[in-house]
Amino acid sequence: MNKGLLLILSGPSGSGKDTVLDSLARITPIKRSVSMTTREKRDNEANNIDYIFVDRTYFEKCIKNEDVLEYVEYSGNYYGTPKGPIDKWLSEGMNVILKIEVHGAESIKKIYPDAISVFITPPSFKVLEKRLRNRNSDSEEDILKRLKTAEYEMTQATKFDYLVINDQLEDAVNNLNTIINAERLKTFRIINKISEVEENA
Repeated sequence: MNKGLLLILSGPSGSGKDTVLDSLARITPIKRSVSMTTREKRDNEANNIDYIFVDRTYFEKCIKNEDVLEYVEYSGNYYGTPKGPIDKWLSEGMNVILKIEVHGAESIKKIYPDAISVFITPPSFKVLEKRLRNRNSDSEEDILKRLKTAEYEMTQATKFDYLVINDQLEDAVNNLNTIINAERLKTFRIINKISEVEENA
């Protein structure tokens, strides 16, 4: 069995990462790692689906026990990736997508050098601000913090393997699916298939 593909998906808050992933899951089988966070749950979010919502004490215990693959403190809250399920899914040949902050992408690449990193961006900063404000879930102070953080995150986009502009949702989803399909066909990922062909010659 071929090992699964690990995809790192990052981008500014408001770039539409969740919307893209929800649409992608309708056309191709993927496993989405659910991040753990200490921030407050929004009204439209569900625990263990959108995030694993925990308190700060529990999160720091997980850090100490190395039960998180990576973590970052963002706008006063912890965000991290539980380590356990990732290796299990990959060993079972599943495509796994980690939606993580820009800071965590570099850490993941050090642990999984063959992981594929994709940066999702809106078509403009103006569109990003509009999306954040249309959420109607963050205070003005939080919005300004996210915009300031987004300015930095955009400078890190060139460090990623791929850039997907989320202007038209269908195009963004198709582009991401194309990346997954192409990466799955790379020779080093399916080298055992070559051996099978030679044996059956």
